[in-house]
Amino acid sequence: MLVPNQSSTAPLPFLLLGIPGLEDAHAWISIPFCFMYIMALLGNSTVLLAVRLDRTLHEPMYYFISMLAVIDLIFTTAVVPKMLSIFWLGSRQIAFQACFTQMFFIHTFTAVESGVLLAMSFDRYVAICNPLRYISILSQARAAQIGLLSLARGAAVMAPLMCLLTSLPYCGDRVVPHSYCEHMAVVELACADPSVSHLYSVIVATLLVGTDSVFITFSYGMILRSVLRLPSRGARLKSLSTCGSHVSVILLFYMGGLLSMYLQMFSLGLAPHTRVLVADFYLTVPAMLNPLIYGMKTKQIRDGIFRLLEQLPRLRFSAAH
Repeated sequence: MLVPNQSSTAPLPFLLLGIPGLEDAHAWISIPFCFMYIMALLGNSTVLLAVRLDRTLHEPMYYFISMLAVIDLIFTTAVVPKMLSIFWLGSRQIAFQACFTQMFFIHTFTAVESGVLLAMSFDRYVAICNPLRYISILSQARAAQIGLLSLARGAAVMAPLMCLLTSLPYCGDRVVPHSYCEHMAVVELACADPSVSHLYSVIVATLLVGTDSVFITFSYGMILRSVLRLPSRGARLKSLSTCGSHVSVILLFYMGGLLSMYLQMFSLGLAPHTRVLVADFYLTVPAMLNPLIYGMKTKQIRDGIFRLLEQLPRLRFSAAH
């Protein structure tokens, strides 16, 4: 008879399969994920350094971009190192607490990123539609407060879900057909009815994503209307270019998230490894592309990175002496 995890002993670990059905190709699959992880580390760290060291970038918009860079670093570091250990070393076991900690970080910072994207849309709305009041409405301190509020909101909505999930008994072989502790894949292993946690997660996801996306759409709708009224063609192009990078990141985040979520909920006749790969790419591809989008679309960030690269030889020379 199988005994659930609620006993006097420590909870048993879970086993991650990696990419189900493609175990023989794990070594080859690891190559793009390793490359994306390295690029995400380098790109996001460069953005953070550029904003930190260049005083011309000490403005709310660039602080929000820095917050996204930190979120991308957390996303990838929470998932990819363990994923690579599965691909390279066959290290499939993950402790019970580590599994839910990983899940907490992934879902919490998904909610935090949604909040930061909403803050970025509000920032651009104020800058373009009410430029004379920008400094009074969005100061550096207020940008930091918004970031902390987004973090608090994400943690507050995820903590009850983690309590619900960890209180469930988990039986059987505890094999998770995924390369990380994906919420739905883990819950399917529960020996009790998980309907309460399902209902809570659906309500929270709908309220957070639905509310944020509605306000983001409204903000950029108002921005577009204001931009099209600008008399100068150069001013219109500059405003559209700045907002274009933000919209690209928003579309990448929401469309990728919705695709990943629906494929986990409904198989649609797809092979299990296809759904797992989509979920894995959702957590790694945006983290790699976001710094590139900022660098290509946001001139100030691009110039700041160039100035940082120009300063590196002088910094190394000063450190050596």
